[in-house]
Amino acid sequence: MVERTVLAGARVVLPTGVAEGGRVTIEGGRIAHDAPAEAPTLDLTGHTIVPGFVDTHVHGGGGASFSAGTAEEALTAIRTHRAHGTTTMIASTVTGDLDDLARQAAVLSELAEQGDLAGIHFEGPFISPHRCGAHQPDLLRDPDPADVRKLVDAARGTARMMTLAPELPGGLDSVRMLADHGVIAAVGHTDSTYEATLEAIDAGATVATHLFNAMPALQHRAPGPIAALLEDERVTVELINDGTHLHPSVLELAFARAGADRVAFITDAMGAAGMNDGMYFLGPMGVEVKDGVARIADGPTAGSIAGSTLTLDTAFKRAVTVDRLPLEDAVRALSTTPARLLGLSDRIGSLEPGKDADLVVLDGSYDLVSVMRKGEWLVGPEVR
Repeated sequence: MVERTVLAGARVVLPTGVAEGGRVTIEGGRIAHDAPAEAPTLDLTGHTIVPGFVDTHVHGGGGASFSAGTAEEALTAIRTHRAHGTTTMIASTVTGDLDDLARQAAVLSELAEQGDLAGIHFEGPFISPHRCGAHQPDLLRDPDPADVRKLVDAARGTARMMTLAPELPGGLDSVRMLADHGVIAAVGHTDSTYEATLEAIDAGATVATHLFNAMPALQHRAPGPIAALLEDERVTVELINDGTHLHPSVLELAFARAGADRVAFITDAMGAAGMNDGMYFLGPMGVEVKDGVARIADGPTAGSIAGSTLTLDTAFKRAVTVDRLPLEDAVRALSTTPARLLGLSDRIGSLEPGKDADLVVLDGSYDLVSVMRKGEWLVGPEVR
């Protein structure tokens, strides 16, 4: 734990803008207002300091999966993404038998209770068979509110989000039930119409799960869920910025319509994140990773993209170097907006006094150099 130190000389991305040659004071695991002149100082001239990244949709990494149902695999995935700058994450499951999902939730809830995770995201099994993507079709089911409640209860107060298709029988009632229990209802893997999506939003849905992916395309006479989710100010839209899931012009469209305050970059990463090409699993599904792209290896959905191998440091670099987003907008999408979505903006998501000392140090090319979480260096500092 860093007791008291000053990070000086870097470009610091603050809620008020970018401070050139700024200072960040760390004391007792939190960001402090200032420090005495004799406080140890780390010169970070030529670097950029941003808040720690927040991932609201991640299935695994480092060869491990949150769906494996063991604390060991979950911790491997957590450590992998922390090393890439994600200081806060919720664990995403994948479609499975309800009893298996409940057992996974029991393990993950313990990690959330001890502070390793910020909660659990259930993605499936309450999704459309027409848009199942990398979810096993024969395990899908309609979102009966009783079944939905079973998973929420299994998480013992740590369920943070559930993705479902609201057009399915029981969908709207399940959205209302989730909202009443303080769980984010996310629209995704859906074949919903524009009108049905608006109904879901009015019922309490507030997130678009990986917008554009696993839902009907935007059409001029049938705008579908994309238009409804983009236009409503109550909805935060997830985007996978890996260069595979979305064309840059589509990402630009989302930012132009929703704005950086409603965009949350996610990884949707599976176990191959941080690893080499090869064979992996996403839940019960075999996945082949080739040239960094994960696809279902066999079965009726063979060839479907199966999550990503993305880490958020790569998403950040792409945002500012390829997509040409302003630094402030990239920080909003990777830190501030997802922190607010999870109800954690009083503790994380921006570099402000009193908040946890979660931060990422980037070099002049926006490559990750160091990671600090709650005042502890997890990576580095390796300042050149």
